[in-house]
Amino acid sequence: PLTNADIEIEQAEEGKPVIFTATVQVRPEVKLGDYKGFKFTPEIESIDAAKVDKVIEELADQNATLAPVEDRGAQNGDYAVIGYVGTRDGVPFDGGSSDRMPLILGEERLIPGFEANLLGLKPGESKGFDITFPDDYAEKTLAGQVAHFAVDMRELRVKVLPTVDDEFARSMGAYADLAALRAEIEVRLGHNALDRARHEFSDKIIEYAVANATLELPDILVDQEVEVMHDEFRGTLARQGITEEAYLKVVEKTDADLHAEFRPNAEKRVRVLLVLSKVAEAEGVVISDADVEAEVARSRQRYARDKKTVAYFESARGRSFIRSTLRRSRVVEQLVDEWLAAHPDHPALPHLEDVPGMDASAAEANASIDATDPGSVLEAEPTPASAG
Repeated sequence: PLTNADIEIEQAEEGKPVIFTATVQVRPEVKLGDYKGFKFTPEIESIDAAKVDKVIEELADQNATLAPVEDRGAQNGDYAVIGYVGTRDGVPFDGGSSDRMPLILGEERLIPGFEANLLGLKPGESKGFDITFPDDYAEKTLAGQVAHFAVDMRELRVKVLPTVDDEFARSMGAYADLAALRAEIEVRLGHNALDRARHEFSDKIIEYAVANATLELPDILVDQEVEVMHDEFRGTLARQGITEEAYLKVVEKTDADLHAEFRPNAEKRVRVLLVLSKVAEAEGVVISDADVEAEVARSRQRYARDKKTVAYFESARGRSFIRSTLRRSRVVEQLVDEWLAAHPDHPALPHLEDVPGMDASAAEANASIDATDPGSVLEAEPTPASAG
């Protein structure tokens, strides 16, 4: 069973047998359908001069300089630094002032219409104007209200792109000329296209296997995956400097609302994990203890400052998560390689990565809630191969 039993006493009278009902969630039964007889093939994106040109343009943009604007007023696309004070009925309001606010004119980062009032201003000039906040503005006290802004144009710069020539190419690395840089970009784009084709082909194989499989999802595994997704979401917010409490307040949602939104994808993820684990079992894919220990060692380095996460991966449950994750990755790679071997005329689809490993955010989220990997609740996998 996946859980402890829920006991319901039906008879507990003195002198009579105790009668009770025990309800448990049992291991899911996964019945595989066809997972090899697909008709689709890998799709490799073609690389042409236009795609190379786009990369060259991006490189030029990344190496642009900002030159002061001295002979004209502000235009869309200019880089400005402004100071402003916002007031309502002559009184400044919270969040309505800044001494130095950088912005790119025309991107509408501020209130709609605000930046349009800055066009034509030269450095050192000032301007006052009224703006009506949108009705759906996040700060309710300002929504739909008129405010006055006094703005000073402190700095104004324009982006200057470098000339794309042989000298530019040499500044990018050990390239003799622009033609050599373009050739290198084309090669890299080609490698990326092959890697992307392999990943997309792998995804289609997974979808095919899942679509043809039959199984019922235990609620406990779906509930756990919802918690994993919730923890991943918290991590995403934290990396953006946002607290979950602040996010929920802005979007006017609760934890329960988030869980309801996560649940469809959680069900999909559990279904994929269970089916791939069953396919790995059917294919006899075995992960050696040495492979697991190598991943544990990498986790010790990666999460050296996070004792809880390291402890999870060092535990039996964490090692089981690692083994199941590697088995699923390896069986998909095996199915791709078998298809390629059966179609020798097809271009090779090498990996850019040497060895498929664990997704960092998923691993951290599983560790955070001490999760049991869904694949590990199926029948015992084959005995691991010995190291060496």
